[in-house]
Amino acid sequence: MIRRTPLLAAATGLALALAATGCSSSASSTATVDSGVSQKADAALKEITGKVLSKGPNGEAPSPVSAADLTPDEVAKVKALGATAAIVMHYGGNDWATAQVNGLKAEFEKLGIKVVATTDANFKPDKQVSDLETVLTQKPNIIVSIPTDPVATASAYKKASEAGAKLVFMDNVPQGLTAGKDYVSAVSADNYGNGVVSAHEMAKALGGKGKIGVVFHQADFFVTKQRYQGFKETIEKDYPDIKIVEEKGIAGPDFAGDAQAAANAMLSKYADLSGIWAVWDVPAEGVMAAARASGRQDLKIATEDLGKNVAISLAKNELVVGLGAQVPFDQGAAEARLAAGSLIGKQAPAYVALSALPVDHANVLDAWKQVYHEDAPKELKDSYKN
Repeated sequence: MIRRTPLLAAATGLALALAATGCSSSASSTATVDSGVSQKADAALKEITGKVLSKGPNGEAPSPVSAADLTPDEVAKVKALGATAAIVMHYGGNDWATAQVNGLKAEFEKLGIKVVATTDANFKPDKQVSDLETVLTQKPNIIVSIPTDPVATASAYKKASEAGAKLVFMDNVPQGLTAGKDYVSAVSADNYGNGVVSAHEMAKALGGKGKIGVVFHQADFFVTKQRYQGFKETIEKDYPDIKIVEEKGIAGPDFAGDAQAAANAMLSKYADLSGIWAVWDVPAEGVMAAARASGRQDLKIATEDLGKNVAISLAKNELVVGLGAQVPFDQGAAEARLAAGSLIGKQAPAYVALSALPVDHANVLDAWKQVYHEDAPKELKDSYKN
C-alpha cells in the first residue's frame, strides 16, 4: 500500500560478515513440511474466505459492498446532476493506490461524474491539508480521500464537509468526524483478516514451528495496526511453536529501505531466523533485499497487498510464501457509488468492508486479475514456475 521505491542496493557488508562467520543459508532453520499444520492452515484460510473480521475505525460492524449498489433509476438521477469529484490520496504511484484510483475513475465515469483533481500527499499531513485547501477552490461535490494522519488532517476535512462536499474515506477516518453527518461512509479491506491470512500462510510454510521477526508500521494508522494485530494474535493463538523473537517498527517515507535495515539487523542477530512478516508489500521488498544480500534464499516472507514485485516472488516460489490481498479496484468503485448515492439523498452505512483474498504460489496469476481487473502482466506470467 505504501509508495513504491526501487529496492536498495544489497547490503554487502552484512553478506560479507555472515559469510565470514559461516552464517549462510546452510546455518538457517529450514521448515519441515507438516501435513497437520498445512491442513489446519488451509482449513482456516477456507473458513475466512468471503468473510470480514475487521471492525470499523470507531468499532462499527462491517456492511457488505452490496450496500453501495445503485438502481438504474438512481444512476439516472446521479447522471442528471453533472457532479464533480476530487480524489485526495495520502500517496500514490504504487500498485494499490493506482488500482484504487482506477476503480474510482472508472465508476465515476459510468455515473457521469467528472474527476477534477487527483492529488498525492507523499504521506505528509501538511501536504495533504494543503491539497485539500487547493481542491476546495474547485468546489467539488464529492471528495474521496484517505487521511495521512487522523488528527493532523481532521480540521481540513471538517472544513471540506462544512463547505458542502460529500466525503467518503478509504480505510481511515479523521478524528472527531461523524458518519452520516460529517462524512458519508468509510470503505476498507478486511485488514485484520489480511493479517490473519498472512499468519496462516507463514505457518503453513514453516511447518508450524520456528523463529520469526515482524516488521510493523510505526504510525497511528488504523489499517496497518489492524494487520499487525491480526497476524500477531493468530500466530500466538494458533501456532505456539512459532516464536516472534524480534519486532521492529518502520516510519518511512523510505519504507523499503527502512524494512531492509530492520531485516538486516534481525538476520544478523538470529542466524536461525526462519521467517519475517512485513506489514505490506513495499516493506516486504526491503526484507527480500536483505534476505538476498545475506544469502538467505530459504527465508520465508509473508505480507499483505499483491504488488508486482512480491507477486513475481510468489510466482517464482522464492522468498515470499503467501499474503493477504486487498481488492483496491473494487474498493474504489464502491467508494464512488456511495458518494454518488449521497448526492441524491441515499443513506449509507458508516463502514463498508471487502473480504481478504488469500494469495499463494498456486493462485497468484488468477488473484492478480481479481485484484486489478486486468490480466497478469507478461513479466509475472513469464516468472511463474510450475
